[in-house]
Amino acid sequence: MSTIAAPSAVTGTASALRRLYFVRFAFAIVWALVMLTTATKLTPLASALLVLYPLFDVGAAVVDARASRTTRSPALLYVNMAVSLVAAVGVGVAAASGIPAVLRVWGAWAIVSGLVQLIVAVPRRKMGGQWPMILSGGISVLAGASFVASAGAAEPTLTSAIGYAVPGGIFFLVSALRLGRSAKNA
Repeated sequence: MSTIAAPSAVTGTASALRRLYFVRFAFAIVWALVMLTTATKLTPLASALLVLYPLFDVGAAVVDARASRTTRSPALLYVNMAVSLVAAVGVGVAAASGIPAVLRVWGAWAIVSGLVQLIVAVPRRKMGGQWPMILSGGISVLAGASFVASAGAAEPTLTSAIGYAVPGGIFFLVSALRLGRSAKNA
């Protein structure tokens, strides 16, 4: 049995997601700028930033799950919370082993969280603003595979993480702007 959400529930969810996406955009850009200062070595700051990113994803998934409860089951968002929490711990542990270990954990997280993002965004298409999220989820899967592959490079660096955060942030910005347009047209 499927449930059809009331238009006001969809509008409320879209509004909450729009705010969340703006915050995620700002976080990704600020995170990338700070990470840029330390991406060549696995310093304590770089390690903290790499743990912070999936932890922020946990918080964003909590907000998303609360906002989405009226329109759809948040079960996949709970999966994303668990995966991101495990990734944060895994990155923290991997940091003791070096950049290749961090890239492997970060890559596995990007693959799984990208799949979840893709699967969550597809049914939300009718809400508007989800095509950037669908693209972002797919790109996250590919980027994750490249992180894992780059871990075997002669001198791997963390700069690819910056290249992951910036486009992701831009996708969140585009989605937030499109959600605003959808809300005005509703």
